[in-house]
This record gives sequence, C-alpha cells and structure tokens, in this order.
Amino acid sequence: MSTAPIGQYEKQPTVPLPSGARVLNGAAAWTAAADTAAAKAADRAPLLVVDAYPGADLPLLAKAIADALPRWRIVDVEADAALPLAQINARFADNLTDDRVFGVLSHATVDAFYDPERLDKLAVEADGAAEPTVLLGWGADLVARRLAAPYALVLADMARWELQLRQRAGAPNWRAENPDEDRLRKYKRGFFVEWRVADRHKTTLFDRLDFVLDANAIGAAEPDGRAAGMITGEAFRTGLANAAHAPLRVVPFFDPGVWGGQWMKRKLDLDPSKPNYAWCFDCVPEENSLLLEDADGAIVEIPSLDLVLSQPEALLGERTYARFGAEFPIRFDFLDTMEGGHLSLQVHPLTDYIQRTFGMHYTQDESYYLLDAGDDAVVYLGTKDGVDQEAMLADLRAAATGDRPFPAEDYVNAFPAKKHDHFLIPAGTIHSSGANSMVLEISATPFIFTFKLWDWGRLGLDGVPRPVHIDHGERNLVWKRDTAWTEANLVNRVEVVSRDGDVVEERTGLHELEFIEVRRHWFSEQAAHDTQGTVNVLNLVEGDEVEIISPTNAFAPYTVHYAETFIVPAAVGPYVIRRTARSRSERFGTVKASVRGTQEA
Repeated sequence: MSTAPIGQYEKQPTVPLPSGARVLNGAAAWTAAADTAAAKAADRAPLLVVDAYPGADLPLLAKAIADALPRWRIVDVEADAALPLAQINARFADNLTDDRVFGVLSHATVDAFYDPERLDKLAVEADGAAEPTVLLGWGADLVARRLAAPYALVLADMARWELQLRQRAGAPNWRAENPDEDRLRKYKRGFFVEWRVADRHKTTLFDRLDFVLDANAIGAAEPDGRAAGMITGEAFRTGLANAAHAPLRVVPFFDPGVWGGQWMKRKLDLDPSKPNYAWCFDCVPEENSLLLEDADGAIVEIPSLDLVLSQPEALLGERTYARFGAEFPIRFDFLDTMEGGHLSLQVHPLTDYIQRTFGMHYTQDESYYLLDAGDDAVVYLGTKDGVDQEAMLADLRAAATGDRPFPAEDYVNAFPAKKHDHFLIPAGTIHSSGANSMVLEISATPFIFTFKLWDWGRLGLDGVPRPVHIDHGERNLVWKRDTAWTEANLVNRVEVVSRDGDVVEERTGLHELEFIEVRRHWFSEQAAHDTQGTVNVLNLVEGDEVEIISPTNAFAPYTVHYAETFIVPAAVGPYVIRRTARSRSERFGTVKASVRGTQEA
C-alpha cells in the first residue's frame, strides 16, 4: 500500500527485483563481473565483454572499470574496429534522407557499422591475451562471438529519453561528430537507424547476459546522484518475467513545448520554476524506463522496451504478439494546453503511406480524451462541409511561407470540448487540440509521424521554425471527413455496454478504422476486469486512489493514483480495481485500451 498522500501522482514508480537479488554499485559491481569472468576462464586470462548501448559515455565507463580493475587492459572496440564515419553515412544515406524529421526505418544489424577484418584481428588478440582484458563498446559482442575463449558478458543499457537529453546538451550520435546539429536530426538518426539496430542487437544478448549495468547514471544529462547500479543477468531475466505477470507503471517523463500549459505542473506536483509542460509520456515503452528496485531500495534503471523485447507473449498476449511482433502497440500520453496555446494543425499518415514511405508497418491512429478543459476549450477536427480543397491547400502554403496566417476556422471544425469528452482521430483526419485543454492521448504507438500543416506562426523552443510537411499532409488528408461525417463518427461516440449495481461500463471508441478498443468504467466501490489474454492499458481519469488486486492473490495489491497510466499484462487474466482504505472520492472512473479482436474467447 502506498504511503504517499492520497491522489498524489507517483513520478518514480518501481518494479521489484526478485527476492534475494541485490543492486551492486561501484567497485563491488565490477569486481563481481571480474570474478565471473575469472571463474569462466579457468586456466586462461579472464575476459570481460561490456557491450554498451550507442550513446553510453564510454570514456566515463572506461574510467569506472579502470578504477575498479586497475590490472585489466581495456580495449575500445568502437575505436579499433568501427567503420569510418563517411562509410557509415553512405551506408545509411537512404534511411536518413534529407528531411529534418523523417527517415526510413533501417533493418540493418550491428555488424554493418564494423570492419570484419578488424573485428577478426581483435578476436585473435583477445584469444591470445596473457592479461585480464575488457572488450568495451557497442557491438563488443561481435568480437566475443569470434572467440574460442569463454567470457563474462555485461550489457550497459540506456533508455531513449536519457539519450535525447544528452543530445540536447550537445552529445553527438554514435561516432557521428555532430554535437551542434539540429536536435531533430539527431533524434531522426537515432530513431530510424541507431536505436533500431541497437535494440535488434541487444535481444541477442538477453539470454546470455551475466550482468546488466545502468548506463543512464554514468554521465547523466540531469544527474540525480544515483549510482550506476548493476544486477545479475538472472535477476534481470527473472525480474522482467515477474513484471510481465503483474500490474506495473513505466517511468513518465515530462517535456516543455511552445504550446505547453500549467495543469500538469499544479496537479502532478512538477517543478514550478519551469515555464510550462507540454507533454508527459506516461506509457510509451519505446521511450520510457523501468526502475528495478531491490529490497534495500537500491534502483537500476533500464529501458522499459527490454520488457517488451524479452517477454512479448506474456506482456502483450498471444494474438497481439502475433499481430505486432515484439512491439507495444498502445500509447498513452498527456498534452497540456491549459493556459497555453493550440497544438499544431496536423494529420497522420494513412497505413499504406507510412508503410511505403517510412517502412513503418502500422500507423498513428489516435484519440483525445479530455481529462480537464476550460470553458473555451475546443478540439479542431475534420474539415468543414463544402471546403474548397485547392483554396485550403493554397492558404496552407501561403501561411508556411509567412505570407499570411492560415484562417483555420474557415476550413476546420472547432468542436466545444469538456471534461471526459472523447474525440476519435483515425489517420488522415485533420485535427488539433485547442488551448485550455488537458488531453489524455490514447493512440497507436508510432508517435513521430505527425505532418504539421500549420503551427500558428510559432518558433520552436530552439528559436527555429517548427517543421511543416504540407506535401506529406496533402497526400494523406481524407477530405470526405467533413462536419457531418465527423460529428456522426468521431465526437463522443459513447455507448453503454452494461450496468451492474454501481458499475457502468461504456464503450467510448475508437473508430472502426482504428485497432484500439476503449472502455470506460464508472464505479463507487470496485469493478471487475479480465485481460482475456491481451494487454490492457488504463488510466484513472476520475477519483483519488484505487488499487488493483488479483482474485487469486497472484500478485500483491498495486496502488494507482489519479491520472496515472498503468499496464496490466495479458498474462494477468482476471483483476479487480477497487477503492483503497484511504480513498475519499465518491466515484471513480477508468479508461481501458486494448487491441480489438485479440481477446481470447
């Protein structure tokens, strides 16, 4: 049971490590890794392989190892065997494109970044080494696989959000020599190439890992004083297996924006000195972290994507896994425009377009659920009846060149929005959230494929105009989604499914063109649920505090506070959401998203 004040949003949720597992720190961590390498080596010089996620601070990591293991020789695999930057850039030019934001997803493997002859040479040297040796760097396991000698394997892992913070502070992409490059281009290189390859690579390590190191804490962009903890590979694997059988939350992160508001700052107890908060990524496992905590309260931070990659069937369910692979398809995030500005007027790509153009196999269908709204809140959605398409596109292009503002109200519907409204936004629908809204965005996961059509004449926080993609947008706008169609199909399509005592279940969306099903439950005491073999993602949209319990005591009661998003893995099966002994609210409401058609009978 939580000891936090009732309803207080938990910004650092943790997942327990298995009983007996401990987080190791500093010299003790590296000594344990060295001892494991020595035990495996028998009568040979021990070998330790530290495969680091691209973006890890190798100089600081090497120093930490050298301080703890002064007699060991450290070999920088990246420096000794990586291909020249010009060759890497040429290899991935078609993936990176000239666009500031969008590239094409790479299907390369990590060996594409390395010279095989130099890897062979390093392997021969390591096999014949007479002194204890550390192979360090992204892809270090490429050398180790060539060895006859046994070795201990460490993964120095990192979350994408930490990588983004470092890039904004001047860190380059992997060996890219681009510290001053536009941060959107840095992100593009990571999203479309480096992180795809790195995630593909580390999944080959999971079953063989001896240790996992929290590389987020080494050279952190915003240091919090946490030591760089290390856990055993067994604790990592067992901890994630356990996590896939109980409710959990990933670690949310918050970001300012040009349209950002003040609601999250006040309601979620965020840093009051910040000018605003625009986004909260509350459940985007590609980007978020998991905090694994031992019995003493020591923490190791890993990417929450590790859970998806290592436990896809238990987490997602057999049918969702068969449909999407090891990818978490549902995204929950917050968009705060309270006392802020409008979001950009935008459209998301149709499925065929995103597949052909960017190599993504499903698209960014979404919806806006209003957690709160001012009296003047509106959602821009769909074109007005009888819109002149050519005139609208001409006005968008004129606005993009700075000739004149785009008269959005002449072309796009502005529907009044109030708390608990739900607006559905299948790909191809022009839309925007207006000022003075607090939106819980429930959507498919591909989250960067937004074609801005008009951004109200603003600059980004970096002082550079935010990118507008009218050509992409024109190819994806579905013009028949006019006022009549939008009102009939996308605005508050609420249907009561059942009533049982004080429990009311409603279907609020999404549209039949979207794969996500959303159910809302109202209750005063408790409501019964069942994953039916598919992952559930929920948010407590009304009420101060609830707990999730297992009817069979399969997991410990899990406390959730107002506005927190939580995941119930497919493997959980039946569960109950009920008020806690501390709850003071009279009524509670949850929204629950799942992948339509993946429930077991």
